[in-house]
Amino acid sequence: MLPTFIIGLREGVEAALIVGIIAAFLHQEGRRDALRQVWIGVATAVAICVAIGIGLDLLNGQLPQRQQEMLETVIGLAAVGIVTFMIVWMRRHARMIKSELHESAASALRSGSTWALIGMAFFAVLREGIETAVFLLAVFQHASDPTSAGIGAVLGILVALALGFGIYRGGIHLDLARFFKLTAVVLVFVAAGLLASSAHTAWEAGWLTSFQEQAVDLGWLVVPGTWTSSLLTGMLGLQSVMTRAEAFLYVAYLIPMLAYVLWPTAWRLGAPRKRAASSPGPETADA
Repeated sequence: MLPTFIIGLREGVEAALIVGIIAAFLHQEGRRDALRQVWIGVATAVAICVAIGIGLDLLNGQLPQRQQEMLETVIGLAAVGIVTFMIVWMRRHARMIKSELHESAASALRSGSTWALIGMAFFAVLREGIETAVFLLAVFQHASDPTSAGIGAVLGILVALALGFGIYRGGIHLDLARFFKLTAVVLVFVAAGLLASSAHTAWEAGWLTSFQEQAVDLGWLVVPGTWTSSLLTGMLGLQSVMTRAEAFLYVAYLIPMLAYVLWPTAWRLGAPRKRAASSPGPETADA
């Protein structure tokens, strides 16, 4: 439940944040008439995302066993790619997203077109919705309790909607950089587990035939049927037995991505550094 809750919360907050900032800006500018078009764009995007999720699930259920494994592998790899892009993009833009959205919304209002605002809301929700559909579908395919996983996803999305409404009303102020950093840590483990699971489905599909020897036996830690097993498998992506291919892909993804997420921004190459000015006066920061 917790992994899908984090996925629903994280993706939902990204979409709700963008829509909430746009709606709050329109309210402040006295353009509440444009809100109706924004909600139409949001509703349309949600409907498309739900249709895509249902369509992928139905397609997977109608395929023969081997083709199911192939599709699950593709969906799993796509989910890993999506979460990686999401983490990198948000790490770079979390601190600037509000000002960038205000600038775009103001430009749309100056041009007298509400279509740009509709497009901003539509594509924000569409992007996050498709990412959520693919990511959750990949997690559901490997979940030991799909019902619990579904409840977690719904709860995460509901909390995200509540936060979005709070942002719109001005009563909630999130430290976006910290929020996305904490959730990114969880998602890195989930994505690493999905990558390892994709190696397993690729083997069952006949795509990966090498490195299938047992690499590690975690049966003493991941005991099937226990709540600790559900937590370790769902949160950390660990399996009781992992092949060389699964273990290698898990570690090869986990370590560099965790380092990227946890590495202090001030230590990153090209980060702004303070320097003393050549003439008397306060310190300035490099651009």
